Amino acid sequence: MLARLDVGGETVVLRRAVATDVAGIVDLLAADQLGAGRDGGDLAPYLAAFAAIDADPAQLLVVAVDEGGRLAATFQLSFIPGLARRGSLRAQVEAVRVAPDRRGDGLGRAMITWAVDEARRRGCTLVQLTTDKRRTDARRFYEGLGFTATHEGMKLLVAADGDGV
Repeated sequence: MLARLDVGGETVVLRRAVATDVAGIVDLLAADQLGAGRDGGDLAPYLAAFAAIDADPAQLLVVAVDEGGRLAATFQLSFIPGLARRGSLRAQVEAVRVAPDRRGDGLGRAMITWAVDEARRRGCTLVQLTTDKRRTDARRFYEGLGFTATHEGMKLLVAADGDGV
């Protein structure tokens, strides 16, 4: 167990994800406005990705489990060493998903607060994340937690056959 969070009078447990959580995590990814068109189906690639994440000590895949034992949320926290900022360590928050019926109840805020505290505990000087421009509610949520849009993110989707640049 990583932490116990009090969310609206309920105790939610944060813990490291295990392989048996993968199907539930994929369900959370697919329950999202953008994930609905890109996530779900065959679990094999997700299980392979989970194995790589789980084997890497710089990666922490977290699940939030409610009192009923249900997977209520997830996120990935990556720790990235770098030369910039005087060789500082930074944390990257990725794939934050909260079950639709739990949105707005404080769980997301409690999770991100814990993630920032964990990054600080591990010596990070910066916590960063990206959110899709179409997720206006998510952007307001992160801004409400003190995150600022300081950079313009860019992505290049590279096909498996090597197409791209």
